[in-house]
Amino acid sequence: MSKPILLLAAFSVLLACTQPNTTKPDTKATLILLNGAFFTADSLHPAASAVAISGDRILAVGTDAEMRVLADANTQVIDLQGAFAMPGFIEGHGHFAALGSSLVHLNLMKPATWQEIVDMVAEKAKSTPPGDWIEGRGWHQEKWRTSPGPTVNGYPYNELLNAAAPNHPVVLYHASGHGLIANARAMEIAGVSRETPDPVGGRIVRDARGNPIGVFEENAMSLIDNALAAWENKKSDAEKQAFFEKTIDLASQECLRRGITSFQDAGSSFWQLAQYRRLAEAGRLPLRLWAMMSQPSAQDFPKMAEYPQIGLGNKHFTCRAVKCYLDGALGSYGAWLLSPYNDKPGFTGQNTTPIDTVRAVAAACKQYGLQCCVHAIGDRGNREVLNIFEQTAGNNPAADLRWRIEHAQHIDPADQPRFRQLGVIASMQAIHCTSDAPFVVKRLGTERARTGAYAWRSLLDQGAHLANGTDTPVEDVDPLPCLYAAVTRRRADTGLEFFTEQKMTREEALRSYTVWNAYAAFEENEKGALQPGKLADIVVLSNNLLTCPPEEILQTQVLRTIVGGKEQYKQ
Repeated sequence: MSKPILLLAAFSVLLACTQPNTTKPDTKATLILLNGAFFTADSLHPAASAVAISGDRILAVGTDAEMRVLADANTQVIDLQGAFAMPGFIEGHGHFAALGSSLVHLNLMKPATWQEIVDMVAEKAKSTPPGDWIEGRGWHQEKWRTSPGPTVNGYPYNELLNAAAPNHPVVLYHASGHGLIANARAMEIAGVSRETPDPVGGRIVRDARGNPIGVFEENAMSLIDNALAAWENKKSDAEKQAFFEKTIDLASQECLRRGITSFQDAGSSFWQLAQYRRLAEAGRLPLRLWAMMSQPSAQDFPKMAEYPQIGLGNKHFTCRAVKCYLDGALGSYGAWLLSPYNDKPGFTGQNTTPIDTVRAVAAACKQYGLQCCVHAIGDRGNREVLNIFEQTAGNNPAADLRWRIEHAQHIDPADQPRFRQLGVIASMQAIHCTSDAPFVVKRLGTERARTGAYAWRSLLDQGAHLANGTDTPVEDVDPLPCLYAAVTRRRADTGLEFFTEQKMTREEALRSYTVWNAYAAFEENEKGALQPGKLADIVVLSNNLLTCPPEEILQTQVLRTIVGGKEQYKQ
């Protein structure tokens, strides 16, 4: 006698445990996926060959024969022809609107030299009205094949940029999002000169004579950002909304093409949150968006009372978290370290938001029942956030709060056990490990890099909860290179390996992109695993990610993306 994942006789009991208001056991399937190799992310029943769906939820999981009995004349049946299928990918930390914008503006992730980037700007200037801003993102000075010429801390001067677009203000954001380079026209509009002081928590990069070279780190970016925002604010509300909707449509389609059915957005303004809600309730968000509000000022704390907003637009929009920043990024020397940078003696990075401010936000999150999610990359930054969480949580079981440290990239070994002890989620991005690998040892030295950088194995073995993602558009939103990085810690281009003793297993990597991310958002009862009663969010892939050779992970194709029982993408 076979043992299906769900015996029909017990269906109503199990269904009641997971989703009390779902279909009755005699309900017929609207869609059945047969002849597949399913990874369910259900530890009790990890594999299956078929899934039956009723409406937007999973009806049953089991063998082909067991699912066929749930079909009637109206059921759509799809033969997966042996393809690998699993819960839809959940992007655990990205920037949704910024991803959309990156698909409109200059994408600087692939150019391998500074000259290539300058040439892209010059070409863009030809089709851009004089006076309009030119924007781009994705450059990283540590990843260029050749020297850009004279530099300060590896950063190029903006002289070539000035010549490429003398009549346009230009701003090009660093891949990390924690630095930018602007041309002379943009700096003139922003009122930046030799005499402009460095703001607290930021740096205007200058040459040996004290002259700005065009690069702005961390909080100094606001000098240029404010000038750009002033120009954008001249547009009408209709123009702003139309552009936003365009970028969100582009971001949605890019995610669905990559098999992403849910996206955890790491920081949006109140205006953006209102737009997301409007689009979701109008049925115009084809994937599920879980969002953090960007760090509110103290005067905006009362607005937090309007949240959490959970499962709006038929489970397509949720905002139940707040995003703060404590430090910057390692690539731009902004990560806050316990000891100085190995390649910048005497400098320990940037504390971008005062500790008391972050503590006040955490207290407000506790008051309003919101998750507190704090960006911390350096070991000093992570320690300070753990201290804030420990002090603020008080008598609340930390696991009940599910507060998160976003990135948690470099953690002193003494602080690693605290993640489990405090119930703090380490929201890490595996792709950052291999992307940053060429310069991490240069920044931290070998011992700090070995014991504390991207310490997934250490955290997992100590019982910590992890989440995974890409931090898009810092990295490509594609989950597959991120999964490859998680299980190999090897760069695909050069083969450079980064302390492989910290890698994940295949199953851990898949869980990190499904059920672990669902847990990190209080959504494990709704998504992240293929179980009866949960949302029917599924991705079908060309390779079995559990068994294929590691290199074939990168060649895997997304064949279908299903959200709520509806096919939103097909190759």
